[in-house]
Amino acid sequence: MTVHGESLRRLDAGRRVVALREALLRAGVTLSYLAPDAVNDPTVFDDHVDAAVRAFQQSRGLIVDGVAGPDTQRALSEAQFRFGDRTLNYVEGGQLRGDDVAELQRHLSHLGFYYGHIDGSFGVRTRYAVAELQQNLGLPGTGVCDRDTMLSMSRVNRAISPSQAFALRDYERLDRSTAALRGRVISVNIGRSQLVSRHCVERLTGDPLTELLVTTDIAGRVERILREFGARLVPQQSGAASESGSPRNVPSLNLDIHCDWLNQQAASGMAAYYWGLPGTGEARSPIGHRAAVLLLKELGARTDLDNLGVHARTWDTLKVPGVPSVGLDLGYLSNAHDAERLADPVFRQTVADSIVIGIQRLYLLEEEDQPTGTLALDDVLKFNPAEEPAARRVSGL
Repeated sequence: MTVHGESLRRLDAGRRVVALREALLRAGVTLSYLAPDAVNDPTVFDDHVDAAVRAFQQSRGLIVDGVAGPDTQRALSEAQFRFGDRTLNYVEGGQLRGDDVAELQRHLSHLGFYYGHIDGSFGVRTRYAVAELQQNLGLPGTGVCDRDTMLSMSRVNRAISPSQAFALRDYERLDRSTAALRGRVISVNIGRSQLVSRHCVERLTGDPLTELLVTTDIAGRVERILREFGARLVPQQSGAASESGSPRNVPSLNLDIHCDWLNQQAASGMAAYYWGLPGTGEARSPIGHRAAVLLLKELGARTDLDNLGVHARTWDTLKVPGVPSVGLDLGYLSNAHDAERLADPVFRQTVADSIVIGIQRLYLLEEEDQPTGTLALDDVLKFNPAEEPAARRVSGL
């Protein structure tokens, strides 16, 4: 009987050593001869297991003694899950713990929703933070971090930096649940200067080439294409007056189209602007920043105008409450080359097409996005199926 009991104890100890090896591996310890299938007798607590336990203890700030005692076992238990491995939720009377919970808390803290200790324990404060995040992402505010919540968080985290975290609520307006332009509200505004280019006139009509002429024509082409894809156009003041206004009138993007003029012949090229701090480039509107980058990339890839870059500005036209805004300067009318290009209706159509494609890319999920300059208007139709039996061609003079 005694021999039998001793055998059972040895068998149980051997199983615990095998389980310890597997737990250390799942916790990320990758020493040689640790895996059960890498040694002749995995039930033996040998020097390799001892080294692995010590390495794990060192990484967790525990007493490094090589003994898999209660504190080490507790830390090992918490290290068994990576963020995304399981659904995380609040359990009254027995809080869920783990490295995945700590990672969730770091994400929530990064995004400005969690202000407690990152302790790896899913308590009430964590549940409230998850619920608030879900509501801002357009998900049911259950407080349960499920697969849909994790996917939405991963998309936001790839696009937002720590300095931009306070602006997460902009991403609610982006509404990444659909890539379609159909149904989106967009505001397009123009510069109205009557400064005349001394270098050329509008090619078809012979009218003096002014900012008003160029921006009116380009904006009209952009709006026509967007309407063909089912977007709704509103004046800036209609949607940007107040966040508390009707959601139907709040644009998901505000676009200001301008031309530049400078009493200096060398000045030329296109630029894009977003609401941010000029000195540091910090984006106060992350969506506006991303839209500015995408729009200028498409314009740069499809036209021969110089690319003057994307810039942060504190202009009132960009600081539209709750609405990501982009300012586009589409060349200098005071420059002979820029003016000649802007006087060409074919070139202005290319500019309009580029703007629409840049807007479309803003709403594409990461896995749907295309390299700069490769998306065509016909491709945009895939994300915006026509309501009529046959889609009409939307580009043209």
